[in-house]
Amino acid sequence: MPEILESSPPIIRVGDVKKAFKKDRQDMLVLSNVNLELHEGEIVALLGKSGSGKSTLLRIIAGLIPPTSGEVSYHGKAVLGPMRGLAMVFQNFALLPWLTVLQNVELGLEALGVKKDERRSRAIQAIDIVGLDGFESAYPKELSGGMSQRVGLARALVVDPEVLLMDEPFSALDVLTAENLRGDLLDLWQAKKAKIKNILLVTHNIEEAVFLADRILVFGNNPGNVRAELRVDIPHPRHSQDQRFIRIVDSVYDYITMPATMTPGAEYRYKNITMGYRLPNVQASEIIGVLDMMNEPQYRGHKIDLPEFSDELHLDIDDLFPLTEALEVLRFAQVSTGDIELNEAGKIFATVDILERKKIFAQHLLKYIPLASYIRRVLDERPEHHASQERFLGELEDYLSEDVASEVLRVVIDWGRYAEIFAYDYNTGQLSLENPN
Repeated sequence: MPEILESSPPIIRVGDVKKAFKKDRQDMLVLSNVNLELHEGEIVALLGKSGSGKSTLLRIIAGLIPPTSGEVSYHGKAVLGPMRGLAMVFQNFALLPWLTVLQNVELGLEALGVKKDERRSRAIQAIDIVGLDGFESAYPKELSGGMSQRVGLARALVVDPEVLLMDEPFSALDVLTAENLRGDLLDLWQAKKAKIKNILLVTHNIEEAVFLADRILVFGNNPGNVRAELRVDIPHPRHSQDQRFIRIVDSVYDYITMPATMTPGAEYRYKNITMGYRLPNVQASEIIGVLDMMNEPQYRGHKIDLPEFSDELHLDIDDLFPLTEALEVLRFAQVSTGDIELNEAGKIFATVDILERKKIFAQHLLKYIPLASYIRRVLDERPEHHASQERFLGELEDYLSEDVASEVLRVVIDWGRYAEIFAYDYNTGQLSLENPN
């Protein structure tokens, strides 16, 4: 493993970075007061929930988008755009389908003005490093997902980067392929087959972060910020059954689930959300399924360890945390320091019949989810008791991006239809009080 040189000046320094996107009513704050340093000889994992701004931060570091305030510096020089020495591997492969593997890898060198012969030689060498020799003339349609991501990695390596930025590079792959590629990346790093001195990896996979990284930066959200830093002092190869590995995984769960305003041992407080809050993308049926499972005899009446619960449900962080967040914002459970526990309302919900469940769900939806109560109020006040979904979508877009606003509205429509606080016609896009009580 390369030696971590923390005593030397950092390669990358992020200082008080803030990022906000302009909206009609108010700025949408994505990142706030982000500070971190990257040193030579280390792999750093940036770990957090979806929508926390991890990828946005990575693009700011890469010089692809500017921060609203604050500064990113590379060897003391401000990053104001793409810079030599920094290369990025994206989540989606982004290969040009009309170019061969070799031509796709050459693209970055061509943009730098590298002559054809040198370009070809360096591209072939990068393809060999990632294990794709023999496929130089293949087109993207001939490649598997894992092979396509190897091309993406070769395209980054061919420009001889000092810092490799990776945006969830394995998330679109199946489990076995992702595991294989993680191992290959580690082999490449340890064997020093490339000139890379630091890797910054954005991930939502806790085990992946513990498997690869020397340091894990736990990212909070709303807005995104570094909440905690954990050092992984476990020699490679690392194994998920190692007690040291398990302890670090548990610590990550603790930090991710701890409310931002809460310290260990403090009294539990539910978060109060606004109409523009990004509701977790979870269906009512999934919420009910988890509540039922939490009421099973083996879980009933005590706190449930989230890492164990995740294994039981076969869910990763991006599937598990939206469910736990939904239970929390609806006030059916308490989630903190790596555990989840049904509150009294959740326990009652899990034991009553379907009709009573709908009543309880409706009460909580109207009381704790401002968007749901706002939609119901508008429908109550209108003489015809109906309104277009576009009306509410337009208001949500004052707070959220177009895609996220559409997702949030779909979520609240699903919850509202289950609770029967309003009806929805898919064909016309109309919300109404035709069916609800």
